[in-house]
Amino acid sequence: MKKYISKFHYLTQDLPHRTHIEQTEIACTAGANWIQYRCFSKADEDLIREIHQIASICDDWGATLILTDHYHLLNQVDAQGVHIEDMHANFAAIREIISDEKTLGASANTLVDIQRINASGVVDYAGYGPFAVTKTKPNDYPLLGIDGYKKITDTMAELGIDLPLIAVGGINLEDTEALVNSGIYGIAVSAAVNSSDLPGKMIREFYKNIY
Repeated sequence: MKKYISKFHYLTQDLPHRTHIEQTEIACTAGANWIQYRCFSKADEDLIREIHQIASICDDWGATLILTDHYHLLNQVDAQGVHIEDMHANFAAIREIISDEKTLGASANTLVDIQRINASGVVDYAGYGPFAVTKTKPNDYPLLGIDGYKKITDTMAELGIDLPLIAVGGINLEDTEALVNSGIYGIAVSAAVNSSDLPGKMIREFYKNIY
């Protein structure tokens, strides 16, 4: 089943001054149509309570809600899918649990990751990074830069891999035009919006550069 995948993914994060619910409200009001709820600081009961509120906001604005990793909660909340950050996950088993109706995304850092994701036959898109240094999800993976995305999209075309590729990790507003021209499908952003004094305006600026 071919799923709709937005070209702009907004990721919430734990912030001292703004809740995930407030982040979602700001993003949806600014026009974001794809919200990825990324929270690892709460127990399941608290996650479910917060997701219910976030899902209600997304529903009001017609936005897609994706959970980061917590696929075991999908049958208890109104979310449209899940994004798995574990690159060694059993995607077929996760698909079996969440059903074909839900969107399944996966993280990748290398061509091998992308090939594995594609070979599973059950993943709808891949988040590929990091583009640049990121504090949202610290890691030791090589930074890809624009050339890294051009190379991977060319290689995917040569190998016949038709998988929407979302650039992620340390992306700022000034990077979007070059990224879009690199051949990737879309971008995912967190800190560039969440650390902005005017997050809503920042989201609108990203949309202008992408669409």
